[in-house]
Amino acid sequence: MAPEASGHAQRVPEHSLPLMQAMSGGRPFTIGEYLFFSADDWLMAIAYPLHGKYAHSDFSNALASAQKRVAPVYCYAIGPDFPAEFNDRIIERDRYYILAADAPIPKKLVNPVRKAAQILEVRESMAFTPAHRRLWAEFLENRGRMPDRVAGLYTRAPTALAEAGGSLRLLDAIDPAGNITASLLLDYAPEMFVSYVIGAHSRKFYAPHAADLLFAAMLANARKAGKRFIHLGLGVNDGILRFKRKWGAKAYYPYLYAQWQPTAADSEDNVIHALATAFLRSDAGSGQKIIEDHSPKPFAMLWEARKKDRVSWIGGTAHFFCHSFEASFRKLFRNVDHVIFEGPLDAEFMAQVDSAGKSREVGTPALDELLSETEILRLEKTVMGPRGRLAASLGMQARVNIDVRWLLANARPWCAFFTCWTSFLERQGWHESVDMEAWRIAREVGKNVVGMESLEEQLESLGSLPVERVLRFFRNCNAWKAHARRNHHAYLAGDLEGMMGSSAEFPTRTEHVIGRRDQRFRERMRPYLEAGRSAVFVGSAHMVNLRHMLAEDGFSIRQVPFGIWPKLHYHWRRLTRPDERVTW
Repeated sequence: MAPEASGHAQRVPEHSLPLMQAMSGGRPFTIGEYLFFSADDWLMAIAYPLHGKYAHSDFSNALASAQKRVAPVYCYAIGPDFPAEFNDRIIERDRYYILAADAPIPKKLVNPVRKAAQILEVRESMAFTPAHRRLWAEFLENRGRMPDRVAGLYTRAPTALAEAGGSLRLLDAIDPAGNITASLLLDYAPEMFVSYVIGAHSRKFYAPHAADLLFAAMLANARKAGKRFIHLGLGVNDGILRFKRKWGAKAYYPYLYAQWQPTAADSEDNVIHALATAFLRSDAGSGQKIIEDHSPKPFAMLWEARKKDRVSWIGGTAHFFCHSFEASFRKLFRNVDHVIFEGPLDAEFMAQVDSAGKSREVGTPALDELLSETEILRLEKTVMGPRGRLAASLGMQARVNIDVRWLLANARPWCAFFTCWTSFLERQGWHESVDMEAWRIAREVGKNVVGMESLEEQLESLGSLPVERVLRFFRNCNAWKAHARRNHHAYLAGDLEGMMGSSAEFPTRTEHVIGRRDQRFRERMRPYLEAGRSAVFVGSAHMVNLRHMLAEDGFSIRQVPFGIWPKLHYHWRRLTRPDERVTW
């Protein structure tokens, strides 16, 4: 039977309330036959009607009412079609694909699936383990081009599993050594179908036809659950679509994705309502973000290193940030052969760092023994936002996946610091890493990627963080938001002195972490800089000294920011800060 013949309201995966609430953090409501989700300053419209057929006029009226109700800054919509005024808002076109639950295993896959079943064990669970986290990280690192919002589903999967009330489940293929070779995240909430949300497979623990084995198990489990079909989601890219079609997937609803910022004509014109909304948001805890605009920006923390006719570049990075610099990096990498980082940033390396950080050294005091209960409570509130029944009822309780007290009791000081600070920034909407983005793009475009430090060297540097500096930073957590805001503006402007002035008390700003590593970086990057056509990325704090060190080595160093505004800001600083002028 065709899905629409059932007459059931849930037609697309986005009609699943547990899935959407867990993945987006938004609150659902309906206007007419259309479902909406909203939170903070955004509104998401699901333009697939819950009953009946889609109509431009019905959707436009429902959307106008929703915008008056929410007064959003950002709007998003998915649907089978949109009114003509949406033509400039559409940024993605695709189709949904479905597979009947009673579909047989394709003939050419019967033997491969049977052989895979002899080697691999299929398990279903709702527990997201460290092994899943490593698989997700490995898969994303090698994923190629994928819409950021799709990649974001992998990031939010652990929290979604915990909050979806049992409707989200993992289906894993386990090899004889206990490694996860492939995994699917499935949603069983819709009455008529199972939604295939995302999947991942491992290259490190590769097993032939592990994903095919999971597809066969998914069909069998769907039939046992009384489902009529599998909703396989979108085509996404040629590789994913080819796999779905191999199993007999059929094109279903068309899919359009649009995003826009409402104009004054689109928004609520009731001044009192607008002022009241602004007032409520100004003190809404997790609803007030440090930075509201997360659009791509030109990269300004960039220096040219020239010796004779050989040219290279050095970028000062921010390990956590709220903007992408992809366009600048792609332009820069056209002129380089080698891209050098402080250390490797692959999934396995990062997992080792994470594992080392979460095992406190024997004989060292735990941070929770050095902080008062009042200080711990204040830190928890800063990192996690308002908690409790009242905060949840007012929509102020953020969705975070961190246990501050466990970190203070069990983690090494540097790990507790980085994890708490990162979680705080993520709650403010900071989901980017300049290092990781540059690493991903460099690998994607085929550059020679080099890490200057070993795992042991990085852990030794991190282990040198004075405990008192970490404690002082935690005790001063009330200033984190202002600190991040100043860093944000200085970094986008390429203002190194301004950025360092706002972060002097940052726990990692020590002679051991910065000064000693500067000399190490100087020695290890120099051969690449002298050869030319290289790009080096180090934390911005290292550029304070490295500029002078490289000048001593005979390089001509000058800042060369991308973008009109950063260039104007750079020349303005040279005019207004004569005491900071340095000839390198």
